[in-house]
Formats: sequence, C-alpha cells, structure tokens
Amino acid sequence: MGTARLRMTRVALLPAAFLLVCVLPLATAAPWTLVFLLLPVLAAAWVLRVGVDVDDRGLIVRSLAAARRVPWSEVAGIRVAESGQLWLVTTHGTELRLPVLRGRDLPRLAEVSGGRIPAPGPV
Repeated sequence: MGTARLRMTRVALLPAAFLLVCVLPLATAAPWTLVFLLLPVLAAAWVLRVGVDVDDRGLIVRSLAAARRVPWSEVAGIRVAESGQLWLVTTHGTELRLPVLRGRDLPRLAEVSGGRIPAPGPV
C-alpha cells in the first residue's frame, strides 16, 4: 500500500483567491498594510497542507505548522464527536483530532488503512 493523502478539495482554494482579490486594495494603501497579504497566503497554505496521510507504518496528522506520526501499534480507535469531527484515540489514552475528516469520511479512512481501522456498519 502506498501513501494515501486525505486533504481538503482544491476547490477550497477559490475562497483564498477571492480573499486575495478583496485584500489587494487594502494591502496597497500603505507600506505597512502589505501584511494583510498574509491572510490569503495562510488560507491557501492551510488548504494545501492540513490533512491526514495514511501508509503502512501508520498515520501522519498534519496541521499548518507541525506534523505528528502515530504508528499503527499506538492506534486504539477512532472517536466520532457529536459535531462529526474524527478523533484518533491512541493506546496512551490521548486523542488527536483528524483535521478535515468527518464522520462521513470513515468508510474512506477504513479503506485506505487496509482494514486497520474498521469500516462502520449499518446503524
């Protein structure tokens, strides 16, 4: 099994591009307002970077500034919050939020995990 990358759809870059167009007049008003150009850049970086990578060794949970690898031997299960967010539960008793994944993504996560994460059954 190769590495499966679970990310936001690239269509989410459209609001970042729209934000760039909106911020441009403000950013050119004075030299110090160029800092406002960081907003659309950070939004685009978030769309491209944040997500979960699944491979034979485990999961890599990526945020905007960091990444954490969790080997399969430390995965105890998945918790679905009431809001639909997915949380990775480790054997150490800690929980790690799986960004951009929701309860509807459980079948896909089960598939790319090679059966290590069980697919949800009928309710």
